[in-house]
Amino acid sequence: MINIYIHQHGETKKAVRVEPAWLDPASDAICWVDLAAPTEEEFHILIDLFRFHPLSVDDARSALQFPKIEPYPGYLYIVLHGVDISTGKSQVVTQDIDFFLGRNYLVTVHADRSRTLDGLRQLCDRSERALAEGPVALLHRIIDAMVDNYQPVIEEVENRIGELEEYAFGEREHLLLHTLKLKRELASLRRVLVPQRDAIGRLARREFPAISDELAFRFRDVYDHVVRLTEETILHQDRVTGIFELNLTSVSNRLNQVIKILTVLSTILLPMTVITGLWGMNIPLPYFPGGDAAQFWWVLGLMVAVAAGLLTVFRLKRWI
Repeated sequence: MINIYIHQHGETKKAVRVEPAWLDPASDAICWVDLAAPTEEEFHILIDLFRFHPLSVDDARSALQFPKIEPYPGYLYIVLHGVDISTGKSQVVTQDIDFFLGRNYLVTVHADRSRTLDGLRQLCDRSERALAEGPVALLHRIIDAMVDNYQPVIEEVENRIGELEEYAFGEREHLLLHTLKLKRELASLRRVLVPQRDAIGRLARREFPAISDELAFRFRDVYDHVVRLTEETILHQDRVTGIFELNLTSVSNRLNQVIKILTVLSTILLPMTVITGLWGMNIPLPYFPGGDAAQFWWVLGLMVAVAAGLLTVFRLKRWI
């Protein structure tokens, strides 16, 4: 689906197709073309009408590209990622948005519905300012909204980490599975945020002539926000690693306690087995005083004495 907005003569309106005259560098028109889950025919507009380089169009076709900025003659190709929590699941998902930034136009390409771009389209319907400031300012609005959407996701992840920390010492079989799942999500989020931070940093440093000093300041503010989110993600990743190690240590300690108890029982039963086996042999053995009727009680008393002696030794050595 294609959404086209054109700002010309102080008025912003929605159009059904892109006029080639709007793309003329001498034109005063400002155009925003948004391609949501474009078909192959719609992709041909990027080559036939905008005349973008085939390599950048192929990258836009790709299901997943990491954040980057590539300058081409007459335009910039930018890939950035939005982030969200999938409906009904506590799972961090990312969506890449491809930008083609020219002197008087901005083209956005994305595979699925984007709440960031939905909000910008609604703003264009209500306000003239969204496009009046130019395509670079529109790019800043979109990137700023994308970065703002990271914050609630990071907060949701932090809440999940807090819950895992509370259960770290508990005997919960699912804790390890949830910890590994969250660790994988944070690693995926970090792989996106780190290159995204670098890409936005290039916009803030005015590496490209299309970005004015004023807009560079705006991108610098967004860059600071992304840096903070990246540091929080790295910190959360360390916390999850700590929970994982703590849980393993707790399980290991519990296992050691069980093994210690079983070892004590085995050590106590061993001499009892020797005594009962020795006096159970069918050969003449030394008798304890008291006749045949007292032999059982002598053997039983001997086993109790050995067990009590072993328990005393274990206690004195602080083994139990």
